[in-house]
Amino acid sequence: MSPLRSSLLYLLLSLLLTLGSAAQARELAAPQDTMVEVEVATVGMSGVAGVPVVLLREPGAREVIPIYIGVTEARAILRALAGERGPRPMTHELLGDVLEGVEVTLTRVYVDALTESTFLGMLELTLPGREAPVHIDSRPSDAIALALKAGASIHVAPEVLEAARQIEFQGLDDQVVVALGITVTPLDEDLREALGLPDRAGVLVSDVSGEAAAAGLAPGDLLLEVNGETPETPMHFLELVRDTPRESPARLRVWQQGEILEVELSTEVPTPAPRRRAPGLEA
Repeated sequence: MSPLRSSLLYLLLSLLLTLGSAAQARELAAPQDTMVEVEVATVGMSGVAGVPVVLLREPGAREVIPIYIGVTEARAILRALAGERGPRPMTHELLGDVLEGVEVTLTRVYVDALTESTFLGMLELTLPGREAPVHIDSRPSDAIALALKAGASIHVAPEVLEAARQIEFQGLDDQVVVALGITVTPLDEDLREALGLPDRAGVLVSDVSGEAAAAGLAPGDLLLEVNGETPETPMHFLELVRDTPRESPARLRVWQQGEILEVELSTEVPTPAPRRRAPGLEA
């Protein structure tokens, strides 16, 4: 790291430390131990106003909760889910790079309140030399995009979940979707031929993490079935995961290099990991 870059990064760290007290002016609106950890699934559209929403999967797979976001933030979240990064960093990517450069860790983000139809969010940062974490007020969309890059967990207040359940939404079948730590994308014939996949219905696995990776799933697999049904699109995959019976694992059948792999995965929210571009699947 150059001396100039190092000086700038540590100047930003000093600023964070100095502003720490002011940043905590808004306290969390709900107790931390009551919040529910969620998994970012994908981006959709609200059914009434056509506004983008980020879809959050609750543990146990039974609910998918929409949170209103902006168009720019929707694109940023989709890029993060797909492990994509342009030649120049977007705002949340730049902030993530700054935090890494000054050894500040984003540990959690919260969506803790809904005030006058506006969702409120918070970043939780761990700073070198400071025992207590620093909480920074944030828009939930920015916080979620940053959490995907950093591998931070995402927690939502029960009151927010209950209010968000009233929002009508529709998914987008051509978008990347994540559930159970498995990232899936649509599969066209060109991609099927390039990857040597069989002529069978299913969705392409582009990335895996957590329990799914430990079970042997890998980028380039063809996901054939979820609980005995074939996912026709990425959103259909999310719906099948969501419909997994309570207290039961999701049962998957996967084509992997000419073999059929059968695995069972918990529907609890997997340990988050920084999003990365799936190896071997670059465009």
